[in-house]
Amino acid sequence: QVQLVESGGGLVQPGGSLRLSCAPSGFSFSTYVMSWYRQAPGKERELVATITSGGSTNYADSVKGRFTISRDNAKNTVLLQMNSLKPEDTAVYYCNAYHTGLRINYWGQGTRVTVSS
Repeated sequence: QVQLVESGGGLVQPGGSLRLSCAPSGFSFSTYVMSWYRQAPGKERELVATITSGGSTNYADSVKGRFTISRDNAKNTVLLQMNSLKPEDTAVYYCNAYHTGLRINYWGQGTRVTVSS
């Protein structure tokens, strides 16, 4: 019943932009911390950006000033606006929902982002 469906990935040139979308369903989305993670080839999964139920955001140092996470609880969407993309941003990006009380995670299947000339 619980689903997190990502979309918006693709191929983009360095300096370009992409917007990733996450569509949660099957749980109380508004009460969860929502995050974007990414995993590049040969590297560990890393936290990219987080937004709390109250709208507080946090970002990995590598993406600060370039990426923006947002949520629209009414529309059941979480977005990751990615600007000034760099080749090192190439990765599979995963949407995550975390309940701090229940301490459970829900994960999407991922969407691939490739930044290359």
